[in-house]
Amino acid sequence: MTVDNLPAEDGDELHRILVVIPTYNEIENLAEIVARTLPAAGSPDVLVVDDGSPDGTGDLADRIAAADRRVHVLHRASKDGLGAAYLAGFAWALDHGYDVVVEMDADGSHRPEQLGRLLAALPQADLVLGSRWVPGGRVHDWPPHRRLLSRGGNAFVRRALRVPLGDATGGYRAFRASALRSLDLEGVQSQGYCFQVDLARRVLQAGLRVREVPIDFSDRELGTSKMSGAIVREAVAQVTRWGLSDRVHRRGRARVVVPPSPVVAIPPR
Repeated sequence: MTVDNLPAEDGDELHRILVVIPTYNEIENLAEIVARTLPAAGSPDVLVVDDGSPDGTGDLADRIAAADRRVHVLHRASKDGLGAAYLAGFAWALDHGYDVVVEMDADGSHRPEQLGRLLAALPQADLVLGSRWVPGGRVHDWPPHRRLLSRGGNAFVRRALRVPLGDATGGYRAFRASALRSLDLEGVQSQGYCFQVDLARRVLQAGLRVREVPIDFSDRELGTSKMSGAIVREAVAQVTRWGLSDRVHRRGRARVVVPPSPVVAIPPR
């Protein structure tokens, strides 16, 4: 099966693919990541969502877009969080008629060359997660404490929210546009990295199909990480609140729908 036509189980075809790349002070990484993404599987378009980067990332994005009609730029006035940037990108994608919307970091941690792994699983899913912590997934250049934090965080998410996902916190993922339309995106208020958990949780509670595929994840080489202690504390507090709320309202495990074999090992193309 090729990913250029993406035939789905129900007979629809997922032709138009948009990769949403949020940026804040990523001038050192942006040109390379866009150049690697455009020839990736599925021939995706790119939307750069820049949150008023003071280092000139937004201006660079405009120059890249002027040179290639497949690149688009959405300027936001200020840094308002990862979740808000992605929600703005999702709204833009749905308004412009894309069939598939992909999340990808600007710092090179997510390899555009592995986009085909996500797209190849999408005909049998509504959301595909690029996972570091399923068989075949690998993390490069992370110190032990970062590995422990990520693994521990995902274990906490599985227990608190009762979701059978190996990597609910990862940011390399592909949505069907129909899945995004079915969610109450206006009700999403989570920011930071718990936004990723929130979206996965909402997709599962909606009874939609989620699959995970292994990816290679590398630490950024240039620029500054946005991870902080405050982001971790926000995620722990928010996930705890969601878990308690789901139990009070009897949501969660009984409503989770995942294919019998959610982990799909798809070799590199």
